[in-house]
Amino acid sequence: LARRRAGGMAAGLGGSGDFSDLREIKKQLLSVAERSRERGLQHSGKWASELAFALDPLPLSELPPPPALTEEDARDLDAYTLAKSYFDLKEYDRAAYFLRGCKSQKAYFLYMYSRYLSGEKKKDDETVDSLGPLEKGQVKNEALRELRVELSKKHKARELDGFGLYLYGVVLRKLDLVKEAIDVFVEAAHVLPLHWGAWLELCNLITDKEMLKFLSLPDTWMKEFFLAHIYTELQLIEEALQKYQSLIDAGFSKSTYIISQIAVAYHNIRDIDKALSIFNELRKQDPYRIENMDTFSNLLYVRSMKPELSYLAHNLCEIDKYRVETCCVIGNYYSLRSQHEKAALYFQRALKLNPRYLGAWTLMGHEYMEMKNTSAAIQAYRHAIEVNKRDYRAWYGLGQTYEILKMPFYCLYYYRRAHQLRPNDSRMLVALGECYEKLNQLVEAKKCYLRAYAVGDVEKMALVKLAKLHEQLNESEKAAQCYIKYIQDIYSCGEIVEHLEVSTAFRYLAQYYFKCKLWDEASACAQKCCAFNDTREEGKALLRQILQLRNQGETSSTDIAAPFFLPASLSANNTPTRRVSPLNLSSVTP
Repeated sequence: LARRRAGGMAAGLGGSGDFSDLREIKKQLLSVAERSRERGLQHSGKWASELAFALDPLPLSELPPPPALTEEDARDLDAYTLAKSYFDLKEYDRAAYFLRGCKSQKAYFLYMYSRYLSGEKKKDDETVDSLGPLEKGQVKNEALRELRVELSKKHKARELDGFGLYLYGVVLRKLDLVKEAIDVFVEAAHVLPLHWGAWLELCNLITDKEMLKFLSLPDTWMKEFFLAHIYTELQLIEEALQKYQSLIDAGFSKSTYIISQIAVAYHNIRDIDKALSIFNELRKQDPYRIENMDTFSNLLYVRSMKPELSYLAHNLCEIDKYRVETCCVIGNYYSLRSQHEKAALYFQRALKLNPRYLGAWTLMGHEYMEMKNTSAAIQAYRHAIEVNKRDYRAWYGLGQTYEILKMPFYCLYYYRRAHQLRPNDSRMLVALGECYEKLNQLVEAKKCYLRAYAVGDVEKMALVKLAKLHEQLNESEKAAQCYIKYIQDIYSCGEIVEHLEVSTAFRYLAQYYFKCKLWDEASACAQKCCAFNDTREEGKALLRQILQLRNQGETSSTDIAAPFFLPASLSANNTPTRRVSPLNLSSVTP
C-alpha cells in the first residue's frame, strides 16, 4: 500500500519530462520544499525553495494545499511536534527518544534520521583533530549497522516512502555498499522525483559516463537538473553548459543555483574571465551568498587578484566566519600572500567544521607541498580522494608529491589517474611526459607532449619539452621546428609572457643556423639572444664568429635544407636576407 501511495504521489510530483507548465512545476517545488523541511532535510528544502523563487509567483487560488494528514499522522502529531523542536536544536538523541514507536511515515523518518545524525555528530566529535594519526580515519558512525538492519526490513516489506529510501541509501553509502546504495537512490528518485537530495547522492556515486548510461532514471523534468549537475562533475562541460542553457530558456533564468553552476563549469574548463564575470554578477544578485564562494576565491587566487580576494575574505567573515567556504577563502588569501602556515591553519579549521569538505583537503595538501611537508601533503590528498575519487586535483597533487620524493613509478600512476579524469588538460599530459622521460620511455613522452600541444597547451611548455627531447635524440631539425613553433606561439599571444625558455629557443636556433651556415638567420637569432641576460654573452660570441667568417669570405649556404628561415625583420641591422619564414617578430622585442 505504501509503495502504491508513494507511486501515485510520484505521478503528481514531477512526473513528466517537459517544462511547458511552469506553474505546475512551481507548485511541486513549494510542496516538496515544505515536506523536506518537515523531515529536517534543510538542504533539499533550500534547493527547492531557491528554484521556486526563480519562477513567477502564484495567485492565492493556485497555492498548493498542505499535505493531507492520515490517521497515523494524527496519532503521532504530539510526539512529532515535540521531537521536531528538539531536532531543530540538534538534540538528536532526545528527538529519537520521543519518537519511539511512531508509525506514520513522517515521524518514522524523523526517528531514523535523528538516530543517523546523532551517530554522525558523535563520529565528527571524535575526528575533530582532522589531520591526526591515521587511525582517526577509522572512526565509524556506530548507529549505521542497526539502522541498516531496520531499514532493510522495511525496504523488503515495501514500507519505505521516497524519503525513507533516501535515508536507506545514505546509510548504505556510508557503509561503503556502493552498488546497493545506487539501486536504492534510483528507486528513491522514481518514488519521489522531486527530492533533490536523492539525485545529489546519486551524483556522488557515479564515476563515469558508462555508469550513467546503465541507470534507468525516471522521465521527469528533475532529470534535466540531475544530468546538468553530473555532467559538470564528470568534466563533460560542453554537455553541462548546453543543459543549463536549455534550463534557462525553459524559464529558470533567475535561478541563482543555475548561474552558480555555470560559473563552476567555466571554472572547471579554466575559462577564468568568463567564470569571474558570472561570479561577480551572482554576487550582485545574491550578495550574502556563501556557497561556491571558495570556487570564486580559487579564480581570484589564480589571477593573483589580492585586493579582490582580500575584500571577499573580509566580506564573508562579516557574514559568517564559521562557514567552511569562508575558512577556505581566508586560507586562499593567506596562501596568495605566501603565509602558508596560516593558510593551512584555516583549511584545518574548515575541516573541523566539515571533515568531508573536498576543497579544503586538496587546498591543504597544496599548502603542505609549499611548506615541503610531503607526508602531510600525501595524507591530505588521500583524504580528498576518499571523499571524492573524481577530484583530479588530488590525484595530480599526489603525483607532484611523489615527484618531489623521486618515485617516478608512483608518480606515473597518479598522473595517469588525473589524466583519465581530465583527458584534455595539457598540464596532466606534460606531467605524464616528464614522468616517462625520467623512466627513459622517450616515445611515450613524445606522444604526451604532442597531445598536450594538440589540446591547447595552457602553460606553453609542451613544445619546449618536445624540442629538448629531440635535442637529446640528436634530431636537430625537429628540435629547431619545435623551437620556432614555440617562439611563434609565445609572440602571437599578444602579451609577452615572462618565459625563461624563449632565450633557450633563440640560443638553440642561432647555433642550429650557424651549423647550417645560414649566417643571416644565425645572426638574427644571436641578436635576439643579446636581449636576454642568460644568453647575452653567447649571443655576442656567436655574432663575432659570424662576422669573422663573413670577413674570411665564407658564403651563406644554400644547399642545406633548414626547416624554415627567420626573416630579416628579426635582425636589428638591416642586412638583406631571404624572406622565406612565416616567423615575423618585427613588432615585438622580448
